[in-house]
Amino acid sequence: MKLLSFKLDEQVKFGPKVKKEEAVWDVLAIQEALQVFPSFPSTIIDGIALGFDFVEKTRKLVDAAQKSENAQQFKHTFNEIEWLAPIPRTPKNILCVGKNYDDHAKEMGADAAPEDIIVFTKAPTAIAADETTLPVHAEKTTMLDYEGELAVVIGKRGKDIPKGMAYDYVFGYTIANDITARDLQEKHKQFFLGKSLDSACPMGPYLVSKDEIPDPQVLSIVTKVNGEVRQNGSTKDMMFEVADLIAILSKYVTLEPGDIILTGTPAGVGKGMNPPTYLKAGDEVKISIEGIGTLANRFA
Repeated sequence: MKLLSFKLDEQVKFGPKVKKEEAVWDVLAIQEALQVFPSFPSTIIDGIALGFDFVEKTRKLVDAAQKSENAQQFKHTFNEIEWLAPIPRTPKNILCVGKNYDDHAKEMGADAAPEDIIVFTKAPTAIAADETTLPVHAEKTTMLDYEGELAVVIGKRGKDIPKGMAYDYVFGYTIANDITARDLQEKHKQFFLGKSLDSACPMGPYLVSKDEIPDPQVLSIVTKVNGEVRQNGSTKDMMFEVADLIAILSKYVTLEPGDIILTGTPAGVGKGMNPPTYLKAGDEVKISIEGIGTLANRFA
């Protein structure tokens, strides 16, 4: 199921994409009108905490709407809504893994791939939506860079999760652009400020439930800047796979429904080009991941 979050009439809502239409089902409106269940989650985080039961209930709401006298009243075209990130606000900072692709580690100047995972975080205020225009923060940085990444959305609370059970704690996947101010990263000798500028973590367009992506380690990742392919990689090249990341991170941090893990980026970032080429006003970045879709943002 492809879920999205959106705002309509100042209300934050969520629902599945209508099949073969550029529209979304308003499941909260369906539940309110038809009372299909005694209760239904009012937020997407409350929903994903129910696991696959949430997916099944959402499907039943859509079925009920389709059988109703006026199914159209429960649909909104993409032009009618304000897109939000699939998880508009995470419970904690976004958990990120650095240099998780050997070719990217080398283009960033590393002599060898790291033996252990490199972890940093991005502030929740960095979250932005698909198809929104993002600032280049010219007053703060001259080295704004892109990083196309697979993002894992946690669906169940867990600590010390064994690798073999890691996928039991995954609800689904989305796309993220780990936007980075390289000069701030160097200036402050750590990642947080250079990674956490406002709108420096656009995500979307959809949250795809894990039943539609049985193996997250065989997905292509392609990043284009103004139509030019800059990154062309595959999640099979991760040094630490999704299950490894969940097991390692949960050893130190309790994972909660709605938490997001950014899994690293393949080679081809602006800093790695010769000469380095950073984002500027007017640029458009599109990141496509197989099975999820395309995350697109312009910069101004």
